[in-house]
Amino acid sequence: MRQQPTFPARRVLVAVALLAVACTESVGPPPAHDARRTPKLTTTAAAASDIALDQWNGSLNESGIQPPCSSPCIVKGFNFTNPHTGDAIIATFYWVGPPGIITSVTDFVVSAPNTPLGNTYTLVEASSANGISMATYVATNVQNFPSALNDPSGAMILAVKANLAVPVVDGGILISAWTGVAPTAAQAFGAHRSASGTGSGATVADPGAIPVNAGALAYATTMSNGLVSFSTPAGFTEIATQSDMFMKTDGEYDAEFVVSGTAGTVEPQWTWDFGLLPSTWLASVLALNPAPPPSGDLTVTTTTTGPTPAQGYTVTVDQTSSQSIDANGSVTFFGLTAGDHSVALSGLPVNCTVSEANPQTVTVPSGGTATVSFTVNCVSTTANDKITGGGKLGDGRDFATFGFQASSSGGKIEWVQHCDKHASGSATCQNGNFTFHGTVAPGSYSAVPDSPNCRTWSGTGSAKFRDMRYKNGTYSFTVNAACDNGEPGRGNDYVDITIDDYNDAGFLTGGNIQLHGRPRDGRE
Repeated sequence: MRQQPTFPARRVLVAVALLAVACTESVGPPPAHDARRTPKLTTTAAAASDIALDQWNGSLNESGIQPPCSSPCIVKGFNFTNPHTGDAIIATFYWVGPPGIITSVTDFVVSAPNTPLGNTYTLVEASSANGISMATYVATNVQNFPSALNDPSGAMILAVKANLAVPVVDGGILISAWTGVAPTAAQAFGAHRSASGTGSGATVADPGAIPVNAGALAYATTMSNGLVSFSTPAGFTEIATQSDMFMKTDGEYDAEFVVSGTAGTVEPQWTWDFGLLPSTWLASVLALNPAPPPSGDLTVTTTTTGPTPAQGYTVTVDQTSSQSIDANGSVTFFGLTAGDHSVALSGLPVNCTVSEANPQTVTVPSGGTATVSFTVNCVSTTANDKITGGGKLGDGRDFATFGFQASSSGGKIEWVQHCDKHASGSATCQNGNFTFHGTVAPGSYSAVPDSPNCRTWSGTGSAKFRDMRYKNGTYSFTVNAACDNGEPGRGNDYVDITIDDYNDAGFLTGGNIQLHGRPRDGRE
């Protein structure tokens, strides 16, 4: 069993003709016995932005050409209180006659009946059988009328009109306005379907089941040429039941999914008591989705002082959405739900810190842009550190051994290339065996961009070649990278060196490289 929504119900049986918008009912107070006023919809379970019934009205017994129409129409106003601008309006038209005769649906203010307000009414469902027809149109985000105006004179009341290709024997309308519906048709329109049938005795009118999204509204309506009683769909709340000499109609809504905030399916079923005389029924159901939560944008900026990391950083909002940002840059996150969000800056080198709290909490305004800034302070990674190492690169018949120490004030390096006669064809053994002793040039020692565990330096030194003694002499060298990647050094630490036209690079096959004097992973 579904829980019955807390929205109050109101049934009305209209046994006499209700005049159109331009007739006496539209400009004067309703009769004393007419209880066709909008239900007061209040519930603690639904938030202010949830879908709720705002205003409704209806009439039957319309036909031919009548004011304010110069051609056949079915028309009704929201006497005597307008809905709110931004509402969605559901307009269901009923008539005795063939299907497909509605050429357009428009709205206007009663004092200017020939000036359409420009709101778009889209046909969502239509059904017809055995000479009776109905069609439901929906307009979202209606505009250009006095919002929520109570006007007993009727002059400024919003009215909705179906323009007909031909007059009808009998026609009617039920209009209802709903707050909290998504503003565009693409967002608002959910599933919908219709059905029709004929029966005698107790006959079920069932348009079929449709899925309904969380927070969405289900609207259902039925029509029959049998002027008999019926039972209403379980779980639904009545908007209005209307009747004249040719037809009987009913409009219902189900707010279960609005109140519960869960998705599900709905299948409205009326049981008509047709008796011995076969009669025809029509039934439709549609879903309207809620407006998306109010949203805004968030712009994040970074300012970096000191050595600027070339790779920049990463900004993450709510631990779910990330963007890259330059060290001195700006990025924007669009369409965030209005409210508080967590903004974190990550990917900082170990020599950089954030001045502000990280993460920061920022409030994104509805329809606006929030800003948050991070100031990053970076210090030189080489001012007080040095790097030492020794070990082996390569293996087998072609390998190098080395030892070095380097810092901003200078240092030394020894590099020995080992080759046997079978390795002469390798790139590192083109010059055979040699030993190189170099001196670090002061000021050449620095961090490797984007690699906080690596250092580079250069200088000059002397090389002695065992196999090609004529090449002995002085050469420039550059250690492109010496990296302390943790323990053990073998397989983790890395070295890349160039001596004149000689180059060797790779992970150590023995030994260790150690970066000293700088905090790294909580160690010195």
